[in-house]
Amino acid sequence: MGAPRFYSSTPIGAASAGQALELDEAAAHHATRVLRLAAGDSLTLFDGSGGEFDATLERVDKRGATVRVLRFVRVERESPLAVTLAQGIAAVDAMDSALRKATELGVASIQPLVTSRSSPLPAGERAGRRLAHWRQVAIAACEQCGRNRIPEVAPPRPFADWLREWAGSGILLVPGARQSIASIDPRASPLALLNGPEGGFDPREAAAAQAKGFEAIALGPRVLRTETAAAAGLALVQARWGDLR
Repeated sequence: MGAPRFYSSTPIGAASAGQALELDEAAAHHATRVLRLAAGDSLTLFDGSGGEFDATLERVDKRGATVRVLRFVRVERESPLAVTLAQGIAAVDAMDSALRKATELGVASIQPLVTSRSSPLPAGERAGRRLAHWRQVAIAACEQCGRNRIPEVAPPRPFADWLREWAGSGILLVPGARQSIASIDPRASPLALLNGPEGGFDPREAAAAQAKGFEAIALGPRVLRTETAAAAGLALVQARWGDLR
C-alpha cells in the first residue's frame, strides 16, 4: 500500500525539494487524528497542477503539522478522453456519491444542472457552501484514487442554458432507450455524459438533448439510481474510448 495522499491548497512547485510546508488544516487533522501518522512517516502531496511530491511528516503538534518535501514525481493518471458529467442535481447523499465516483472514474469536469425534476438548490450563501462542499468531495476522491489533477466542479446552471452552449458530442442516459453504448459510433472529446436526477429528465428535456445531437442509450434492462447510472455510464465510456481497459 502506498503512502497516504493529501491535497495542498498552497502551490508547491517542482523545485520545492527540501522545503518545509504547512499542511492544510483538514489535511493535518486527517493525517494526525484519523490516520494517526507521526513525525517521520511518509506521505504524498499534490496541488492539482500535475505530478505529485514525496514528503515526510516533520512536525505534529496542537498548531497543526509540517511536512518536508523530498522530491517531485512527474506522474499523471488522467484519461485521454475528456468527459464532462452533466448531472441533474440530486439529493445530498446521491449527489455526493455521483461526484465521488465520477472523479474516481476519471471525469474531466462535472456540471451540476438545474432540471425540472432536480432536487432544490439552496439560495445565496448556502448555495456557495454547497458548491464548496462538492469541490471538496472531488478533492477527497482525488486523494483516494491517485489523481493529481482535480476535475472542475462548475457552478450549477439551468439545463437549457448549458445545453444551448455545449459544443462537444454527447450521450444521454435514458432508461428504456433502444440503443446501448455498443451500438453507437465512437465519441470525440470533449464528450458530455448527460445524467438525470432522481426521476430522470422531463420528456421535453430529453427531446431537446437529442435534437442537439446527444445519443440516447440505456444501461441495461434495470432502472438504476442516479448515482449508480453516473458511475455505470462513465465506466462504459471509459472502457470503450478512454483508459478503463
